[in-house]
Amino acid sequence: MEIFVAMALGIVLGATIFPDRLANANSALTLASTGLLIFCMGADLGAREELIGQLANVGFSSVLLCAAPVALSIIAVYALTSIFMKDIVARHKQEALDNGKQNSFSEASHENGGEPTADVAISSNSGINSEAAMIAIAIGSLVVGIAYGLSPLALAPIDVIIANSDFVLYALMFFVGISVGRAKGLIQKIRDYGVRLLVVPAGIIVASFVSGLICAPLCGLSLGEAAAVTSGMGWYSLVGVVLADLAGAQVGSIAFLANLLRELVSFLIIPWIARHLNYPTCLAPAGATSEDTTLPMIIRCTNEETVVLGVINGIVCSAAAPVLVALCSQFM
Repeated sequence: MEIFVAMALGIVLGATIFPDRLANANSALTLASTGLLIFCMGADLGAREELIGQLANVGFSSVLLCAAPVALSIIAVYALTSIFMKDIVARHKQEALDNGKQNSFSEASHENGGEPTADVAISSNSGINSEAAMIAIAIGSLVVGIAYGLSPLALAPIDVIIANSDFVLYALMFFVGISVGRAKGLIQKIRDYGVRLLVVPAGIIVASFVSGLICAPLCGLSLGEAAAVTSGMGWYSLVGVVLADLAGAQVGSIAFLANLLRELVSFLIIPWIARHLNYPTCLAPAGATSEDTTLPMIIRCTNEETVVLGVINGIVCSAAAPVLVALCSQFM
């Protein structure tokens, strides 16, 4: 609830009194909060000695149970949005072309006889550079965080931040809310979706669940265990703890690492999806995390409308995750 309050406050501020001259500062704070949050995730991972020791045993299963639901979710969401959200996807492509946010759309215009302007080219290159910066910050923050978690260091200020990482998340959601609030005509666009708001989460939920069933024999897990792991949809803190209690430490470690990897992989592939597929499909790898930690990358690569879709998608996926895990536990 707190993260939605933080985002709502940011939206109100962004839509009313937030000055345009501070937009770049807000973007920088969003990036800094993202890096700090990922550092905390890395430190938590590095501090889990039992997980680090089990990497040889759980590594293959974790990677497979990350890659399969991500790939199947992307395929499912892209197919569904191409069918049921064709008009929205077309509008996003036109907006991207107008704003010069994506090279692929500029190239498409050129192939159709239109010459992209110098401003478009500059804007497009700037967007790619900012995406690369965010990816570099995400990877760097994770590596430094893991190193800190593994080290014997105990620096009080850093430990306080790690122990209170929820407040970093609240700050991140506040800054993202400001960006969303600055968008004009957003509410009407979202209203136009109607029941199609559920197309993306439906594709992610079904694809994630089915991918677990497909991968179970390859991982040496029961159908229930593997499906429960992939049904976490990136919510590693939930499925890691729950499955450790229900199915043992090794399955819990696989669930934790697979879903953590899904969140991190999202940072790497969202830019590619935005340029080569469509904006709503950017939510597919993120799953439940599209309502919080992966939002900065989504807003950097897409638009504010997709960010709102991401929040809705994250809420639906987060609500479905514990239900699916509980269902799968009956077949372990």
